Amino acid sequence: METKDKLTVVAIGGGAAGFFGAIACAQTNPTATVTILEAGRQPLTKVRISGGGRCNVTHACFDPAVLIGHYPRGGKALRGPFSRFQPQDTIAWFEERGVSLKTEEDGRIFPTTDDSATIVNCLRQTADRLGVTLKTGTVVVRVTRLDSGRFEIGLKSGDCLECDRLLLATGSHPLGYAIARSLGHQVVPPVPSLFTFNIGDERLQDLAGISVPVARLKLPEAKLEQVGPILITHWGLSGPAVLKLSAWGARFLHDRRYQASLSVNWIGDLSTEKTRERLYQLKSDFPRRAIGTHSPFTLPRRLWERLVATTPIDPQKRWAQVSKKELNHLAVELTQGSYLIGGKGVFKEEFVTCGGIPLPEIQFKTMESRVCPGLFFAGEILDIDGVTGGFNFQNAWTTSWLAGRAIARHGL
Repeated sequence: METKDKLTVVAIGGGAAGFFGAIACAQTNPTATVTILEAGRQPLTKVRISGGGRCNVTHACFDPAVLIGHYPRGGKALRGPFSRFQPQDTIAWFEERGVSLKTEEDGRIFPTTDDSATIVNCLRQTADRLGVTLKTGTVVVRVTRLDSGRFEIGLKSGDCLECDRLLLATGSHPLGYAIARSLGHQVVPPVPSLFTFNIGDERLQDLAGISVPVARLKLPEAKLEQVGPILITHWGLSGPAVLKLSAWGARFLHDRRYQASLSVNWIGDLSTEKTRERLYQLKSDFPRRAIGTHSPFTLPRRLWERLVATTPIDPQKRWAQVSKKELNHLAVELTQGSYLIGGKGVFKEEFVTCGGIPLPEIQFKTMESRVCPGLFFAGEILDIDGVTGGFNFQNAWTTSWLAGRAIARHGL
C-alpha cells in the first residue's frame, strides 16, 4: 500500500549497526528515503580494525538460549531478538550477497578472505544498491523532536535535516548518549569492558609471551571466575580467560579503580587437593629427579621454574627430599596464587564498553524507544555488551535488523 509522503529515515552513526539498520529499512520499504550520517571521513571503522583486520563477523553459537550466556549485560533482553535473527541468519545474509565465511576452531567466524574490507565493501555496496545515502564528515550537534512528531537534526555545518524516524547507532560515542538524554532517556554510565590486566608481580617478570592453555581465574571479592587460555604479557595478563573475566567484572573493577585481588589456578582443571595428591605421587614416582627441571603439568617449563622458586623449595632439591609442607606450599601457589591487579590495559582488537541506554526503556520487538516515539536504537549504544568472539557484532546485526524493519513498516 502506497503512502502520500515517502517515509524519511536517518541513521546517526556509520558503523555496523547504522549500516545494517539502514539496509534493513531500505530493503523492507523501497520507497523510504534512508540516510546515514557519519561524523568521520570513513564509515565502518570498527569493522575495518576488528579481529586484527579480519573482522570477526559472528560466532558459531546457534541456540539462542546458549547464545545469550555470552553477554554479561543484556543477554536476557536479547533472547527474543535472537529467536528472530541470530548467527545463522547473519551467515546467510552475507553469503546471499557473495561473502563466503569460515568457522575457526574456537567458533569465531570470519570472511574466507581474512580481510575486513570484504565485509565493509559488502555493506557499502548493498546500501548503495538500495539507494541509501551516506554522508560522511557530517557532525550532528543536536536533535529536536518537533510537535509534528518528526525530528530536526542540527549539524555542525549549520544545516538542518528533518526525518520521520531516527535510528541512533552511535556506539559508545558520547554524542549518542547526549542525544538520547535530550530526547528523554536515561544513560547507564559507560565503562570499559574487554580489557587486559596490569599486574606488576615478580612472578611474571621476563615471562612475556608464555601462554597457558587452561587456567582458572577468580575475582574473589566479586565471586566471578572464568576458565580458559591466558597469556603472560609485558604488563601482566591477557588472553581469552582474562578478557571474559574483565567483561563480567567490568563494573566491579571500574568501581575499584581497577585494583583488585586476582586468584590464579595455573593448572585450571585441578583443585588444590588434587594437585597436592599429584605432587605426592610425583615424589614417589620420581624420587631422584630435580624438582625444578621438569614440569609435571601442562605448564611451560619457565613458568614452572618460576612458580617453584616462589615457594620455600630449593629447585635443585630432588623430589624425595621435598617435605610435605613444602609440597603443600607448591600446591597452593599453583592453584591459588594471589596477584594484585593494578590497572587495565587495552585490548586493541575490540573496543567495547558496558553501559548505555537502559534496556527497560526499549521495546525489544522493534527496538523503538518507550520514551520517545519514532526513535530507535541499535548496537553498542544500548546497555548490552558481549565477550570477545563476534558476540558484539551479533548484537549489532540483530538489533539493527529489527530496528530497520520496524522503522520501514511505519511507512507501509
